[in-house]
Amino acid sequence: MNPSPSPVWVNDVHSRLNRTRVADVISPQTLAALSEAVRFASEKKLSISASGSRHAMGGQQFAKDGILLDLRQLKQVIHFDRETGLLRVEAGIQWPELISYYQSVQLQDANPWGIAQKQTGADTFTLGGSLSANVHGRGLSLAPFIQDIEAFTLVKADREIVSCSRRENADLFALAIGGYGLFGVVADLTLRLVPRRRLERVVEIVGAGDLWKKFRQRIDEGFLYGDFQFSIDETSADFLQVGVFSCYRRTERSAPASSPRELEEKNWLQLLHLAYTNRALAYEKYAEYYLSTNGQVYWSDTHQLSPYLADYAGHMQQLSKTSTISSLMITELYVPRHELAEFLRDAARDLQERGAIVIYGTVRLIEKDIESFLVWAKDSYACVIFNLLVEHTVSGQEKAADTFRSLIDLALARGGNYYLTYHRFASRSQVEHGYPQFGRFLDAKRQHDPEELFQNDWYRHYRDLWFTKSSS
Repeated sequence: MNPSPSPVWVNDVHSRLNRTRVADVISPQTLAALSEAVRFASEKKLSISASGSRHAMGGQQFAKDGILLDLRQLKQVIHFDRETGLLRVEAGIQWPELISYYQSVQLQDANPWGIAQKQTGADTFTLGGSLSANVHGRGLSLAPFIQDIEAFTLVKADREIVSCSRRENADLFALAIGGYGLFGVVADLTLRLVPRRRLERVVEIVGAGDLWKKFRQRIDEGFLYGDFQFSIDETSADFLQVGVFSCYRRTERSAPASSPRELEEKNWLQLLHLAYTNRALAYEKYAEYYLSTNGQVYWSDTHQLSPYLADYAGHMQQLSKTSTISSLMITELYVPRHELAEFLRDAARDLQERGAIVIYGTVRLIEKDIESFLVWAKDSYACVIFNLLVEHTVSGQEKAADTFRSLIDLALARGGNYYLTYHRFASRSQVEHGYPQFGRFLDAKRQHDPEELFQNDWYRHYRDLWFTKSSS
């Protein structure tokens, strides 16, 4: 095993703003090969970063001039206990592969198991990546992904292979879930499944002022999942103030013999192009479609699957007949639920004043996380997600940075928080405000990995910022 004779260039697949030169890409297919890759990098004094499907946008999957571990070949199912619903899989398995497996082996089961949650927006995320980011979905009463993890296997910097759970190596369990690959490479994980249920979708148009009340009502009525997609027309008084509220409740109705009414990829591309060119009409069409699905029946696991438009940015550039390269960047803000309406009002004003273009946005709920070390869900929050259009120019990226920092300030001022790794725009003071344990997180990183074998560009950015006296 030798480094590539010439540098390899990689990039994230969504924002396309993280083009990074790495020494080599290694794709281990076994635990032994993974351990050997760690040994090789250590001996060559090369840092290691781990990636799955490369959707992450903050630089937490790449390390300049380091070894990139592509874990997607580690995708075997190790064991499925159909009595307890515990499913052990290798870390590189992706959500559709996981769901396809357990569906195929439970065809005759009267009470099948399914996933509790996955992140939305795309399906081809690896389970190891989801663990390392401590993701969440659209559950109305669910904590982040850590609640669904029973245990995992970690390859440490010294090549020791350890099992981590709430009882065994509990400190690493808390650090590595939501630790962005900085404490070792996750080789496999054991997932807690939940009973697979039929759900009915209930859709209505709701105003932001009534949203938290509506969420509470749906939770009291026993709904399990739901979210709110707000109006993206910045020229309208309805901007962020009105939206499509879709929730899912248990039903005894049979799932349809054919698939529920769903938009095909070409229809999603048309909607996305409208969001680029006519946001009022895009929201109108989106709302019209979702209202037409009111009453449809879904399964609790597969309703969480969502299409991803590969090379969407290229399609938009071609359709718009422009030479300007652009893409979407995401930020996620957390606010106390009773502050949600006021936050959306202030965010709308801020985005309008800055001329920011919101292509898509949604509101979900998250329950408090009491287990992970670098906890982002410090309370039971409302989660507000913005997908902003960012031009790939210096001024375009500076505008995005200023806008995202301003939105973070709005959330922090209301006692909320923000998600750390969608970008590297947050200032040190913002990190300290949202994550007062961040300094201790860096200390724990160096305690467990004193040679800093496991690195990534997101980590390097904030490590250097933290230990620079002039940082602010």
